[in-house]
Amino acid sequence: MKKLIECVPNFSEGINLSIIKQITDVIESVEGIRLLNVDPGKATNRTVVTFVGEPEAVTEAAFLAIKKAGELIDMRSHRGAHPRMGATDVCPLIPIAGITLEETAQYARQLAERVGRELHLPVYCYEATQPDKTRSNLSVIRAGEYEGFFKKINDPVWKPDFGPAEFDSKRGATVIGARDFLVAYNINLNTTSTRRANAVAFDIREAGRNRVENGKTINIPGSLKAVKAIGWYIEEYGIAQISINLTDIRTTPIHVAFDEACKKATERGMRVTGSELVGLVPLKALTDAGRYFLQKQSRSTGVSEKELIKIAVRSLGLDELAPFDPEKRIIEYLLRDKDDNKLIYNSLLDFSNQTASESPAPGGGSVAAYLGVLGAALGTMVANLSSHKKGWDDRWKEFSDWADKGQECKDELLALVDADTASFNGIMEAMALPKATEEEKQIRKAAIQQSTRVAIEVPFRVMESALQSMDLIMAMAKEGNPNSVSDAGVGALCARSAVWGAGLNVKINAAGYEDQAYVTALLKKVMVMEQEAQEKEKAILAVVNSKIN
Repeated sequence: MKKLIECVPNFSEGINLSIIKQITDVIESVEGIRLLNVDPGKATNRTVVTFVGEPEAVTEAAFLAIKKAGELIDMRSHRGAHPRMGATDVCPLIPIAGITLEETAQYARQLAERVGRELHLPVYCYEATQPDKTRSNLSVIRAGEYEGFFKKINDPVWKPDFGPAEFDSKRGATVIGARDFLVAYNINLNTTSTRRANAVAFDIREAGRNRVENGKTINIPGSLKAVKAIGWYIEEYGIAQISINLTDIRTTPIHVAFDEACKKATERGMRVTGSELVGLVPLKALTDAGRYFLQKQSRSTGVSEKELIKIAVRSLGLDELAPFDPEKRIIEYLLRDKDDNKLIYNSLLDFSNQTASESPAPGGGSVAAYLGVLGAALGTMVANLSSHKKGWDDRWKEFSDWADKGQECKDELLALVDADTASFNGIMEAMALPKATEEEKQIRKAAIQQSTRVAIEVPFRVMESALQSMDLIMAMAKEGNPNSVSDAGVGALCARSAVWGAGLNVKINAAGYEDQAYVTALLKKVMVMEQEAQEKEKAILAVVNSKIN
């Protein structure tokens, strides 16, 4: 797996977009870097930039960005609502794929050392890159901000990890480290009072608040773990916000932070009006939020990914201050290959025209998988209609669970539509390998066998998933909304056809595979699944016809 890390530098400039453009230009000048997001804020006078790539490319781009920011941004005239200490205030590296946090921390340390040595800039390490845990917290390092660092940097306790122990009045200092994925999240309040916003922030943040009682300082923890928060006033919007860092969204997801803030704000006579995400967010954070809010409404959660995101955006009020475009804000969507031309993104017309063309792919395997998609989709539709049927309110969860299972089958089969075409293309590529020498012949033969194995396994997975969807379809034929029983019947026809169609592809590809023991065992399973699909189809249609008649 390719090693991928994300870098999310925060620059102390959010007004002059020309400066930001010059910084992002040097980032994009590094080969292999994908710039994912640029999020400037006028009130904070700060821009959060997100880019991704392999470790060496990311650290090179980060170095160039820190250098350019130091040339263009003058901290002596900087004003903004967000705490800051330098032109590049903080530069975290985050593991995305194929790399551990510990390995990422080593790259961050190398970057910090280079910045200190070549740019002569005071650098502090934080989070996983900082071995001294008394100074690994960003807020502790940044305490005193730019204005206070002229004095702080002279304290031996706060000697920089790299670079000179002299504060640079123009560039300030910077913090570099490695951390897990962090979500920067602001919650909007119907007040202009920073003090009131801070009160809610202290209520929910893990660190809570300190109180002096009988001459002793007592800490009162907040209600949420892995949450950092402060209150501030945003002149641009004319409202106060709770500015939150969710440092572990598995511990405290976005929707939990939102609901808790709503509760605490209400207790203090305020109301949450919406929220905003700063930078990018993982897909799961929004789909989990969508499911959470649907469950609160006793509504089926077995809806599409797109619908879950729409529910999350509306429920969290993510579009109150500015439009929220999932295609530009969800990290997985931005990491899609720009040249990706998957069949499943085509229109029905395009898919049918491609199938009808002289190209051998997409062919029967992809069509069989898509028949399975349609069968699972119809079963899921009946489950959702049943979950929302008037008078069946006490059964919504039962049907919601079925709809969730249907969505899983549908999504698996959708992926297999393209996987089948890709497996066929793999065989063609292997067949095209050179065969002039004996060594080349052996390499080609091995590649053909390997790609043939994949071309057998993909339609076999189609059979398994389509057959699994028939349990959902049977349940919906028996228990679902009677007005949709014919839809369950059509779903059964699609699912059975998917099983049998995919079975034909398993057989034709297995004919060219040399491991006869594997082929014999697999074909026995194919025969069993074909028989089971036929029996299930017959049973489902019997139920459907009895209800129609």
